[in-house]
Amino acid sequence: MQLPLIKNLVETYSLEQLRTAENAMMDETPLEITVEGKDEGEQLTHVLAAIDIKHDMEKNNLDYRTALRNYTQRVRNSIS
Repeated sequence: MQLPLIKNLVETYSLEQLRTAENAMMDETPLEITVEGKDEGEQLTHVLAAIDIKHDMEKNNLDYRTALRNYTQRVRNSIS
């Protein structure tokens, strides 16, 4: 997971575009947006993280850094 790539997705694409990309990845169809990452798994991780962060930003009127902190905290809690 590369945070600069996730930030780029959050800043560049709408929530709808990110969800469309997620569906395309799951269906193994071409993406309409550019998602960077070393492989499809990392690309999907970046899209899912961007969706979660962007949703938190919009729903709770948060800035990127706060929403990112919330996301990373949820990830840490899920693996500990």
